[in-house]
Amino acid sequence: MILTSKNNPLIKETAALKEKKARKELGLFLVEGAKMTRECMASDFEIERIFLAESYQGEQVFPAEKTVRVSGDVLRFLSDEKTPQGVLCRVKIPKRALQSPKQACLLLDGVSDPANVGAIIRTANAAGYEEIYLTSDCADPYSPKSVRASMSGIFFTKLYMGERAEILNVLRGVPLLAADMQGENAFTFSPPEKFALAIGNEANGISPETERTAKHTVKIPMSATQESLNAAVSAGILMYLLKKKSFEIL
Repeated sequence: MILTSKNNPLIKETAALKEKKARKELGLFLVEGAKMTRECMASDFEIERIFLAESYQGEQVFPAEKTVRVSGDVLRFLSDEKTPQGVLCRVKIPKRALQSPKQACLLLDGVSDPANVGAIIRTANAAGYEEIYLTSDCADPYSPKSVRASMSGIFFTKLYMGERAEILNVLRGVPLLAADMQGENAFTFSPPEKFALAIGNEANGISPETERTAKHTVKIPMSATQESLNAAVSAGILMYLLKKKSFEIL
């Protein structure tokens, strides 16, 4: 059977997952594209339902018991992309209680752009930062834009979300390194083996609470004609610089 009505209860509920309110109520988020769906299947995340466009002719690697065929119009209704790829799935959001990190980690301190959040998650996965803490004023990492920007990094990192005070309490005892233009040169700074790198809001930087807690501040030196870097770019540079010893042996 092929679902063709946008008013179908399952379709309406799924389309609502493009909004944060529905994601929070249902505990689900959307993943689009065959590649990301396959990578989701290879992770610990649980796919609840897969929607295939009627015209989809790609690899048939998706579990039949979870697959629903829909018309092209319905797939476009569900999709957040300008050009849908013909595959979209509903995935359960992992439930994780706040806990102390096991190794070097990230703290996203009010990063508000979902594309930046997703890009940071992508780089964190590449650079070996498995644990990421997000304050409650961060953009939702499970929004379609953030998930898309993470390029599957969201499936292979552990995200912990909570109020700033709760997160800082959990990170107590872990040296906090705040990214700040008044800090030490990140190219010459010697980080401890275990640390939490804090990346602040795009417009306002590190929050006062996090700044007071930080043991060190680190900066990326730049030309006098450039005031700042994009938050995701800055995070990426710092992530690799602070773990450069780990990559010298690769």
